[in-house]
Amino acid sequence: MTSATKTILTLAIVTSLGTAPVQAADACDVLAARVIRDTGASLAGRVGPYAVFRAEDAERMSLDCRKPARITVASRDREPPPAYFVLVGRAARALAGADPAAAEALALTLHQASLLADAPRRGASGRSLMLCETGPRTDGLREDLTVCRVAPRAGLSRIRRAG
Repeated sequence: MTSATKTILTLAIVTSLGTAPVQAADACDVLAARVIRDTGASLAGRVGPYAVFRAEDAERMSLDCRKPARITVASRDREPPPAYFVLVGRAARALAGADPAAAEALALTLHQASLLADAPRRGASGRSLMLCETGPRTDGLREDLTVCRVAPRAGLSRIRRAG
């Protein structure tokens, strides 16, 4: 290997290492922009793979861009108003391409089941998975009495199979 070849190879490796975090940040920026567009929330801050939003119908709304990406929507109400569930449906559309009306209905159903069972409840709607739970809580969201988390459903293809 010549000196020029080694220099070019080294430069190529260093350059590719330097762009990996930038590409990850760009993907998170794109996802955060989609969340803003689909939910009407505004960006409150972003650090690394995490973004926090201000949303009128939730006390807290955050995005974790690490794979699999997930959105947490929290309310201080044990029984939030309908607008909270609409927001969860829109967040599911932004994150996973789910039908917002179906995701909204799922969030409401899981919330009601969580109230009755006094335990978290999981479900799926199209391309999204969801977990909703009601308080009291003991973690970092302890002041929030209702929390729904949305993640993309793995293994679903947008291509329909014949038959």
